[in-house]
Amino acid sequence: MRQQDRLPLILERLAQHGSVSVVDLSAELRASAASIRRDLQVLEEQQLLKRTHGGAMAAEVIYELPMRYRGGRRQEEKRRIAQAAVRLVDGSVHSVGFNGGTTITELARLLSTGRALKVVTNALNIAADLSVRPAIDLVVTGGGVRPESYELVGPIADRTLSDISLDLVFLGVDGIDAEAGISTHDEIEARTDHCLMRATRRVVVLADGSKIGHRAFSRIAPIGEIDMLVTDAGADRAELDRIQAAGVEVTVA
Repeated sequence: MRQQDRLPLILERLAQHGSVSVVDLSAELRASAASIRRDLQVLEEQQLLKRTHGGAMAAEVIYELPMRYRGGRRQEEKRRIAQAAVRLVDGSVHSVGFNGGTTITELARLLSTGRALKVVTNALNIAADLSVRPAIDLVVTGGGVRPESYELVGPIADRTLSDISLDLVFLGVDGIDAEAGISTHDEIEARTDHCLMRATRRVVVLADGSKIGHRAFSRIAPIGEIDMLVTDAGADRAELDRIQAAGVEVTVA
């Protein structure tokens, strides 16, 4: 296993248990103790953990993996979700909004159209991908950079979104629950996401199965403000039924 594949797994174990040992990681990841120690050093240099004798502990409570370590997780599921979602951008859709996240990034990469399409996003990585496509009229919100997700958030982004109107918004979230609604890890990001929702007539949430029934720290909106959820077959069926009963159209990719 390559180091770039081991690092997110180490951070996941750290988030789950609060500490990790070189011996356990070496056995689980089938890597030498020396390789694991180098991995821990890399993560300590990024201030994501604190090394201890024989292992490491969380430098602080880890609520969210940085996006650079999330790209390879559940990749096939995210690709299927994106493929189902891109079909919603039909001839009746002339303007689209994206927030950030790995599944929304997959969708943006699939966006290919021979006609003019207005796209509004607060995600720097998505803006970079779309800026070279001549058929896309791209608008970037501005705002303060949130490095964990590459998103622009805060009052500047919120003011930009308050003055626009979109046909369709695709929203990535960290949790969706029939009672709690949709949520994310950061309260400032949650407000900007809600401003993006208010700019459109239709909101489509993209969330892989691990996020169904999950509640993150900050609520973006109640379930009643969502029109459609696109997820994968790994989602909890009972929770999907509750979400559907709340009036949300559910598509399983």
